[in-house]
Amino acid sequence: MNDKKLLRTGFIGATIAAICCFTPALVVLVGFVGLSAIVGWLDYGLFPILFASMGLIAYALYLRSGRKGPSPTPMIVVAVVALSALLFWLEFRYALRISIAATLILAAYAYYLRACVRRQNGQSADTEETVYDR
Repeated sequence: MNDKKLLRTGFIGATIAAICCFTPALVVLVGFVGLSAIVGWLDYGLFPILFASMGLIAYALYLRSGRKGPSPTPMIVVAVVALSALLFWLEFRYALRISIAATLILAAYAYYLRACVRRQNGQSADTEETVYDR
């Protein structure tokens, strides 16, 4: 898969997982189908999917930047497992805060990659033409 497809897949996965985690949409759908017994277990699958989708976005951004710096794959795997384990350990008490923190870390990583691309190309921060504008 190229970086564009990975990025699109990551955004779609993260959006769907976030909607299902933070709204009652999936609970209503599962209850409507008659599988309301699994409602209590949905978060055990949805949050790891959310974090894995964010990891996919981070890897796609890395590919899109022209592979600047070391490969983030080991750190992505550690972050996904650690965030999921942290949520399970805390029994989802701080799920929204942890999810927002993970999103902010992903945004900071995207900013870092963009700055690396600009620095390598000798562009100033005001120039809008980068690798991302394909």
